[in-house]
Amino acid sequence: MLVFRRVPEQSTQPTVLTIGNFDGLHLGHRAMLERLVQRGQALGLPTTVMTFEPHPREMFTPEQAPARLTSLREKLQLLDSCGVDRCYVCHFSRRLAALPAEDFIERILRHGLAARHVIIGDDFRFGQGRAGDLPLLEAAGQRLGFGVEAMHTVEIKGERVSSSAVRTLLAAGDLEHAAALLGRPYCIAGRVVHGDKIGRRIGWPTANIQLKRKRLPLTGVFAVTVTGLDKRHLPGAASLGVRPTLGLGLKPVLEVNLFDFDREIYGSHITVHFLHKMRDEMKFDSLEALTAQIGRDVKGIRNYFEGN
Repeated sequence: MLVFRRVPEQSTQPTVLTIGNFDGLHLGHRAMLERLVQRGQALGLPTTVMTFEPHPREMFTPEQAPARLTSLREKLQLLDSCGVDRCYVCHFSRRLAALPAEDFIERILRHGLAARHVIIGDDFRFGQGRAGDLPLLEAAGQRLGFGVEAMHTVEIKGERVSSSAVRTLLAAGDLEHAAALLGRPYCIAGRVVHGDKIGRRIGWPTANIQLKRKRLPLTGVFAVTVTGLDKRHLPGAASLGVRPTLGLGLKPVLEVNLFDFDREIYGSHITVHFLHKMRDEMKFDSLEALTAQIGRDVKGIRNYFEGN
């Protein structure tokens, strides 16, 4: 998949296009991308996704912005796995937000991306004041010569699939339910970096995964598997949060104790798949009490894997 950081003034290659934030790449997103690929194949045109960085709410109301489900890198990898040919990562700014809906259609869809067919969610809004909607886009398509198609909401057993629903489930610790909406276990990817080595000193060495996000959609202690080190899904115990017992600040940390694994992996880029939540973060009175609890956590997580 080709990735571009800006939309050109004039594209010479027509395309089939969809637009959105695509945070988490849940089953609703995947249904839209499957349709995108189908239309691209039918028309003999490349498929294109236009997404935004940062998330619009991170610019307008940063204190109320939702925790991201995926980093930009993770999102791009997921889009690539869905068969998308091109992705335009557009810098979301006040200037872009102030662009009238008609100008957005003319400058970006018609000229910049040469959209021949556009697929959007039925609740999609765009342009200044979110004035652009499906009827406006359909009328423009008839006038300018591109097709417009709306994807309806995807439901699973009567439940609407959405990024906000996934966030709610992750925050509540219901990882299995969240996985049903995502179509896969929730995961976080990152590079293994050097930590403070406290886990090694107390007998529970961990891989410390670099986090490039300010807010987390979930915290606690989890049964996980890790990929990226070999062809297997390696089982382990993960702690995600601010480590209240150690009092090292409010910066979130992801640590994984891999079972029956003894290899230096600093610098490796791995993916942690969250399967089941064992407990919330807790503050203990001493390092000894924390160490004892880690032992109980690991035993419980080993039992989880043996039962599955």
